[in-house]
Amino acid sequence: MSSASETQPTGLSIAVTPPEERHEQAKPASQSWFIAKLNPVSRFICPLMMSLPLFFTLDVVSGSIQFGVVLVLLWIGGINPLTVIRRTWPVWWGAFFGFITIMMYGRTGGTIYCSWGAVTISDGSLYIAAATFLRVAAIAVPSVIFMLGLDPTDLADGLVQILHLSPRFVYGGLAGIRMFTLLQEDWRALGLSRRSRGLGDGNAVVRIFSQAFGLLVLSIRRATKLATAMEARGFGGDAERSQARVSELHTIDWVSYVVSIIIPLTAVGIAVATGNWHSPLHGA
Repeated sequence: MSSASETQPTGLSIAVTPPEERHEQAKPASQSWFIAKLNPVSRFICPLMMSLPLFFTLDVVSGSIQFGVVLVLLWIGGINPLTVIRRTWPVWWGAFFGFITIMMYGRTGGTIYCSWGAVTISDGSLYIAAATFLRVAAIAVPSVIFMLGLDPTDLADGLVQILHLSPRFVYGGLAGIRMFTLLQEDWRALGLSRRSRGLGDGNAVVRIFSQAFGLLVLSIRRATKLATAMEARGFGGDAERSQARVSELHTIDWVSYVVSIIIPLTAVGIAVATGNWHSPLHGA
């Protein structure tokens, strides 16, 4: 009779893939095949590069040219203009309200079409309003499209490895963003727990402030635990950290940088050449 300490073979085997052979499935990063291939850092930098030159001009030529070229390139990249407009609808609302405000209260010049109290609609205010509308569209639309589907973890890896930002700062911010999504669940749980104790039937204003204070305390406690966990994983040390995922730039990223520089400079250059360049300091 065998002793109780003896183990019998079970015939069970567990296959383990070596780390160097493990490959994660591609994430659906964007509807555009071109944007999906870009490094997350490039998807953050390209809209910024396209936006900067437009901050130094306020005219309808540069804004319309850049916006039109961006729409065509996005169409070639796999996103048709109707999809672009539908997915960036908050931008259009903001641009529309900006147009209305500047049209009524902007700088007066040329023919005056309507004047009532502080509201004056003229050629000058209409031009500045149209230029502002186009500039908002040219800046915000590509920014939103590039950011849609961007994975925060991949962006954090790129910021650390490519831009060499502090891992403690970047991954701390990433962890905070991940925890921020829990606030809605915490708010609901606090509300249910208060009602179960008979504390949710009083004044609505007092209830909201009291529950908000409880949520603040809960968030501080969770943040303290998160900071301790990150310290335990060496985020507070000076030693160089190894990376679980590799983030690097490829040829397509450098091509996107060149295109992001050429588009706004060409648009502004055409505005200057045609005499339509207008300084934003003399705008609305």
